[in-house]
Amino acid sequence: MVNQKVIIKNPTGLHLRPAGILCKEAMQFKSLITFSFRDTTANAKSVLSVLGACVKCGDEIDIVCDGEDEEQALRSLVTAIENGLGE
Repeated sequence: MVNQKVIIKNPTGLHLRPAGILCKEAMQFKSLITFSFRDTTANAKSVLSVLGACVKCGDEIDIVCDGEDEEQALRSLVTAIENGLGE
């Protein structure tokens, strides 16, 4: 299991479009991928779960990857978030 904290840079937070991009990125990996924000844990492979976390710009989330491709998954997701998830 690996994890890393990352700050959401999108001006509107994780709304539908960036949440979809995050999920699409996460679904490429076999590992279980979640993130925690405040007292919520969200499944990064579920758009509804990501949207339900209500993550805004400037919020810090802790991404957790657990599985055979966990290192690659974590690097990929952190890079996608740092690059603004398509925005």
